[in-house]
Amino acid sequence: MPQNSVTRIAIFGGIKQHVNGSSICPLIQMLNGMGIDVVAPSNMADSWIETCRLGDDCHLEVLPVEEIVADLAISMGGDGTFLHTAACVGERGIPILGINAGRLGFLADIPLSQVVPAIEAIVNGEYEIEHRSVIQASVSNNELNGAPYALNEVAVLKHDNSSMIEIETYVGGCLLNNYQADGLIVATPTGSTGYSLSVGGPIIEPKSNTFVISPVASHSLTTRPVIICDDTEIEMKVISRSHNYLISIDGRSQSMSDEVTINLRRAEHSIKVVKLLNTHFYDTLRNKMMWGADKR
Repeated sequence: MPQNSVTRIAIFGGIKQHVNGSSICPLIQMLNGMGIDVVAPSNMADSWIETCRLGDDCHLEVLPVEEIVADLAISMGGDGTFLHTAACVGERGIPILGINAGRLGFLADIPLSQVVPAIEAIVNGEYEIEHRSVIQASVSNNELNGAPYALNEVAVLKHDNSSMIEIETYVGGCLLNNYQADGLIVATPTGSTGYSLSVGGPIIEPKSNTFVISPVASHSLTTRPVIICDDTEIEMKVISRSHNYLISIDGRSQSMSDEVTINLRRAEHSIKVVKLLNTHFYDTLRNKMMWGADKR
């Protein structure tokens, strides 16, 4: 984007973001002072207005989330908030800046202490846009609730009270494996540092055109994560003793009958992630994973 092209910014926060009202209100005031219009979704802004007691010098436009149009979206929270923001605005192509008011923060990688210089850099055009691939899910009964898109991962999981499930998995029409496990995760490169990493999946550079398939508590010790090209369709058929299972799309879970088949493919749109100049994924990775921090 050219310099000074950001004139309207949308702010998104987490469900419990009223706790961080002391951070959101100064941000709104700072943006107003720069001559930037600020908008927020009504389901979040109502609690901020009450918590912050916004004065006449603090202008915030409140709209239903589906009506929000902006040059930039700020996600104020952790990575969960960033994923929610992506689900809200991703198809509209609004770039997202992640400000970390949460914990680890691979996506929300701007610390609260750096908000002012980060916003100034963006207003001055000192940033770039990274395009992150998205998984699109569909189910054979067409009864998928909510957005079918995942920036991080789609997981097929057993119900808490059931035994392990079998996931017959096809890649490009070819049988990959009959996984006997507690579940199976299909993650994007962005999601490779999330749930997939916690079950032993590899870390993948965000610009890689790949997906990683990682089993959860596999019954076989020889089963390992597999990296595939993201231009290939994945089909999963589940066999469960309880005759149902869970599908989780970036944490949004839904129960499914084991008669329902899942298909995954790369979505036609990507998520635009704002990165300040002179920042790099490897710096974030090293800092968040604390590589080299052990002084022993």
